[in-house]
Amino acid sequence: QVQLVESGGGLVQAGGSLRLSCAASGRTFSSYAMGWFRQAPGKERDFVAAISWRGHDLDYADSVKGRFTISRDNAKNMVFLQMNSLKPEDTAVYYCAASRGRSATKWYHEYDSWGQGTQVTVSS
Repeated sequence: QVQLVESGGGLVQAGGSLRLSCAASGRTFSSYAMGWFRQAPGKERDFVAAISWRGHDLDYADSVKGRFTISRDNAKNMVFLQMNSLKPEDTAVYYCAASRGRSATKWYHEYDSWGQGTQVTVSS
């Protein structure tokens, strides 16, 4: 397993941008697919974006396509989520997750490790 720590959340006005970072421990990070999920109060944890182990394959939720970009730096054991044109409905706790499956996946149950989450709040 890998240990994951998210950072970069905060308060931003609608239309603004944030960049979330996820730092991973463990020498096997580069063999994991990575994903971002989010959970708003009273709602289920939803898929946001995923990236395959080498970064060649990407997947996004329809609600964030064209606004969010996932990327990774295997040399630094990092994964990022660039969020542009933020909307109030993007407000949630954002979680980083790692999957041994290597392929970019949107399925919650395919992720083995989770971070503690970082709060993103978008004001109107």
